[in-house]
Amino acid sequence: MPVRNYLMRLVRPSFLLILAVSSGIVAGVWSLVPADLVAPRPNDRHVTTVVTSLIRDQHLSKKPLDDVISERGLTSFIKSLDPMKMYFLQSDIDEFMRQKDKLDDMLANKDISFAYTIFNRFLQRIDERVKQIDELIEEEFDFTQNEFMVTDSDKLQYPANDQAARERWRLRIKYDLLVLKGDKMEERAARDKLHRRYQSFAKRMHQTDADELLEMYLTAFTSSYDPHTTYMSPSSLENFRILMRLNLEGIGAALQFEDGYTKVSKIIPGGAADKLGKLKPEDRIVGVGEGETGEIVDVVDMKLNDVVQLIRGRAGSTVRLKVIPAGATESQIYSITRAQIELKDSEAKGEVILQPAPGANGGDGTANQYKIGVISLPSFYMDMEGARDDARRRADDFKSTTRDVRKILEGFNQQGVDAVVLDLRRNGGGSLTEAINLTGLFIDRGPVVQVKGSDDRIQAYDDTEAGMVWNGPLVVLTSKFSASASEILAGAIQDYQRGLVIGDSATHGKGTVQSLLDLGSQLFRIPNPPNLGALKLTMQQFYRPGGDSTQKRGVVADVKLPSITDQMDVSEADLDFAMEFDQIPPARFRRLNMVSPEIVQELTTRSQARIAQCADFAKLNRNIDRYLEQKARKQVPLNEATFFAERAELDADKEDEKLLEEQNEGTDEVVKRDFYFNEILALTHDYVRLLQQQRIARAR
Repeated sequence: MPVRNYLMRLVRPSFLLILAVSSGIVAGVWSLVPADLVAPRPNDRHVTTVVTSLIRDQHLSKKPLDDVISERGLTSFIKSLDPMKMYFLQSDIDEFMRQKDKLDDMLANKDISFAYTIFNRFLQRIDERVKQIDELIEEEFDFTQNEFMVTDSDKLQYPANDQAARERWRLRIKYDLLVLKGDKMEERAARDKLHRRYQSFAKRMHQTDADELLEMYLTAFTSSYDPHTTYMSPSSLENFRILMRLNLEGIGAALQFEDGYTKVSKIIPGGAADKLGKLKPEDRIVGVGEGETGEIVDVVDMKLNDVVQLIRGRAGSTVRLKVIPAGATESQIYSITRAQIELKDSEAKGEVILQPAPGANGGDGTANQYKIGVISLPSFYMDMEGARDDARRRADDFKSTTRDVRKILEGFNQQGVDAVVLDLRRNGGGSLTEAINLTGLFIDRGPVVQVKGSDDRIQAYDDTEAGMVWNGPLVVLTSKFSASASEILAGAIQDYQRGLVIGDSATHGKGTVQSLLDLGSQLFRIPNPPNLGALKLTMQQFYRPGGDSTQKRGVVADVKLPSITDQMDVSEADLDFAMEFDQIPPARFRRLNMVSPEIVQELTTRSQARIAQCADFAKLNRNIDRYLEQKARKQVPLNEATFFAERAELDADKEDEKLLEEQNEGTDEVVKRDFYFNEILALTHDYVRLLQQQRIARAR
């Protein structure tokens, strides 16, 4: 389900760069096990040793690797493979669970062989299921029957036998056919699509390599300590580094995997593919060749990550793509010269909006216009390698969130804006250093965040630079997707009474700090050690200047606005094994008194009055009610009339999917000017006027 995919994105590293795999539970057939999945490799023993040692010695919780973690890890690994209980039989699970108290000892002895036992059984079950699935796809279905498909895996048992598994798949395929019919696909085309989807999934599972299996298995155990402690394979580590420095070398196209094909989902502006002008969204890449003469490798049904690795390469080199353009059947060959690509979607963007002064709710009725500077910030990015290099060179040209936002704010100052709106609604976090430095642009000096480690020592991290780049009215926009570093900034702004927090009832609630420990460096104390991946390890918990953690609670908005995202199960509290909220003594800092309970109450009253008169918000509130009603059902009707009647009102799954795609994909727009943002502008205007009135009252 879409929400689950988002939660898994938080638990395991996922990357916008070129990896947006289509969601859905699919199956297929493939008969060969890759040679490197026969047994664990020697390097796996080294990686397992250092991972277990680091967790034992440095994890914040101080929990031992014991039978509790052993059972959690085994359950998590099985769930990661078969989340909707479509493949394994109950007898498989019973067999696996007999080892539930032994895996901690196996890991301590560097033994991950049980991962191979489970995964190869998984491949066996996939092959068995796809034979049933191919038969079921061709059956006739009675869509007038009042049948249901359960969507909550916690309500399901694993199938007792092949017959029970077949029945579960019959309902799943019936559901898939209804979905495709709703997408206006003809029946024969829909059935062919399902055949290919399930077969493609099986092929990709059989292409799983040893690095990927090790990442899945170790992460199942590391995330049993807390959801953010994860093992990154070498390729995942490289993807993470690309994400943080916001650039890579390649063709400049976002790709996704869909039913066996690598499909172009977006062309990155200014990249090599954009300049060529031939490759378009929805085109399918079916072959990749290196250089002008290299053999073109067939990439149909190839794992997306492997396709990406073939396409990436040194700037200035050539790659040839065999492409079937959207809507066509014949392939074409495009020769593209790779180039350095800036991932602009993830960097800060600014825009000045002219907001007319209203004639009501405190407005003066004049034709005056307020200038509101809006900054969209999707992440807290920093080129860590560039920062280290520049420190050695005393240079200052690496990629940095704070540097980019400073330039935007300086531009706003020159244009004479009346207020700044900082949009963190889709900001899932990033560099702690950047969160501290960026907060410093809005306060003079003082603590931004307090951090407590496993030794219970508390350290405050301060903004040490005197002065503010922007000292006027500040509004911070948040949602349930605002996490980690976003919550550090929002929490500090709120504690200092520096600005107003508007959005969902609370932010995500991720109040722990992870360190990225390169395993090659841990094992080999040499320059340029081999890439063995990394452990993202929870070593600290952070706290606001006032002493509250954001863990599980998040940052509570001063003014709450209705939204569907506020109802989604995507917060820290929805994740397994999340650490608990707690408090420490407050740090010493000076509040700026730019927000008061009286101002918040007045703004809330005005906002609620506007929302009550807004037809768009009324429609949104109706959709929220329907969304909650559908979520509570835990099942989907397979009667065609009922199915489409419900979808005509609101499709909760589609709504989840749409919102999560918006989170991941980015946009060229700084803000989406809709009724929701218009209310934010109205609130910002009201806030500016109330601060002006407050200053006038003090002057008197």
